[in-house]
Amino acid sequence: MGEVRVFRLGTIHYREALELQMSLLERRLKGEIEDVLLLLEHPPTFTIGRGGKNTHLLVNREELAKRGIHFEAVSRGGDITYHGPGQLVGYPIVDLGSINRDIYSFLRNLEETIIIALGNFGLRARRIKGLTGVWVDNKKIASIGIGIKRWITYHGFALNVNTDLSYFNMIVPCGMQDVEITSLKELLGKDISMKEVEDSIVDAFAKVFNKRVLEVSLDEQREIKT
Repeated sequence: MGEVRVFRLGTIHYREALELQMSLLERRLKGEIEDVLLLLEHPPTFTIGRGGKNTHLLVNREELAKRGIHFEAVSRGGDITYHGPGQLVGYPIVDLGSINRDIYSFLRNLEETIIIALGNFGLRARRIKGLTGVWVDNKKIASIGIGIKRWITYHGFALNVNTDLSYFNMIVPCGMQDVEITSLKELLGKDISMKEVEDSIVDAFAKVFNKRVLEVSLDEQREIKT
């Protein structure tokens, strides 16, 4: 059984989080650290992946700037998505070389982590064949898009908890026409504790990936963010 160090970073700007991922990725490549799971929220941000189409952003960049929404083209797979307050973002820095170098299985395991975690809230989440992500009924509740460097993963998943879903009206989410987006709050009719969702994700991640969890102290978290 391997170990995973879990950082709960609160709200952090997208660019800062990306730089942190790349720093941890390099340290993981050198064998200086074990696998890592970053859990956090972002200020309002749209990101578009390698295969994304700019036409899937339905407002112009000037309007985004006026509304204080950050936009970033990134190296993960997938199309355009939204990150913002009330959404739990998870960035696993995981060495697939120590598992089986199977990207497909890694994606399915991330989906399984989210499905198990949502089950703890009484929700029956599921996959849709041929698509990456997690759905409840026919509404998408979590998006997944990863990057790989020498079999170390970065980027990850975004789970809508108390997310303001109106932001998704400004994009074609994940490049999927007519997709409906949902959240735990919408489905359960109340605000959900982010800590409870984090706890559920951490427990499910440990189970699915067969990892022993090492919770990082507040002092270590402050150190890694500076």
